[in-house]
Amino acid sequence: MLIKIYPENPNPKAIEQVVEVLRKGGLIIYPTDTVYGLGCDITNQKAIEAICRIRNIKPEKANFSFICYDLSHISDYIKPIDNATFRVIKKALPGPFTFIFNASHAVPKLLSSNKKTVGIRVPDNNIAREIVKALGNPIVSASIKDDDEIIEYSTDPELIHEKYQDQVDLVIDGGYGGNIASTVVDCTSGDFEVIREGKGDLEQYL
Repeated sequence: MLIKIYPENPNPKAIEQVVEVLRKGGLIIYPTDTVYGLGCDITNQKAIEAICRIRNIKPEKANFSFICYDLSHISDYIKPIDNATFRVIKKALPGPFTFIFNASHAVPKLLSSNKKTVGIRVPDNNIAREIVKALGNPIVSASIKDDDEIIEYSTDPELIHEKYQDQVDLVIDGGYGGNIASTVVDCTSGDFEVIREGKGDLEQYL
């Protein structure tokens, strides 16, 4: 199923339709402020395993990120952080960053890798955030990769739907996606270490 949702003013009925799919353990493909993502409800183990099968990775090896509505969610999933770190992420989010923290015990065991870390995203995209807000908890997310050797990420929602319609329950057409992923920042040691340069420029928030 392919549904159109406009990012400027997401239709609440359409958002509720997406949330119903997630609550039933379904998989969705949705837009973010960077690339399109493959997501499911963080509390549904079978859905998480289904995402791992699509991405052809073992659950314990998966580096998924959690899509949150705002920073009020994140203290449930990460170990306490200092005020300086919090100030930076508060300035940078919502935005095109994935911040990696030490995971708290609330992170489902299936999701915490051997490193016991978790990536947190608050994308600057109304569709993604309204879905999470209506669902009431984060969604697990993985980027939609493209088979093209030149283009790393798929950007056209109609082509994404053609490719994945038999593997996921719903694809959201939120317009063309970006082709540059989020900037990944490791915060586990108390410093900010950029481990993947992406769309976000962390320097302006430090």
